Amino acid sequence: MRIDIPEGENPISYVWGEMVPGIGPAAADFSLAVYAHTTLGLREFEAARLRVAQINGCAFCLDWRTERDGHKVEDGFADAVADWRTTASFDARTRLAAEYAERYALDHHRLDDAFWSRMAAHYSQREIVELTMSLGSWLAFGRLNRVLGLDTVCVLPGH
Repeated sequence: MRIDIPEGENPISYVWGEMVPGIGPAAADFSLAVYAHTTLGLREFEAARLRVAQINGCAFCLDWRTERDGHKVEDGFADAVADWRTTASFDARTRLAAEYAERYALDHHRLDDAFWSRMAAHYSQREIVELTMSLGSWLAFGRLNRVLGLDTVCVLPGH
């Protein structure tokens, strides 16, 4: 880890809850809200989330699988996300979610009118905003965990 954690403290709880009390808990609430209040389908949600995790290199995020009503994406889904351009496993919405995640994280200045036309053909404006907020959360907080070395000790509350 890149920061010192007092002996006996849980690194995640300490960093996200105590170290910067005016920011950490709010960031944690936002991060958890993305999961608790999403209206996106599980496959497109996970395709976007995993693509950001792959780009960030966050060990915890790469290992995590979102569960809804006892369901998770199938084994091999992460490999399909890495191959989002050519995989036969994705419908248009899932492929676009992975593409958007990659472009958002690596080349957001080149999100052109052709891309937005494709997004509008498959996602409502509300879904686009929700996906964008989710991408922002995953990019920022997954990268924070990776950069500070928290990703190898990360355990979310209740999991």
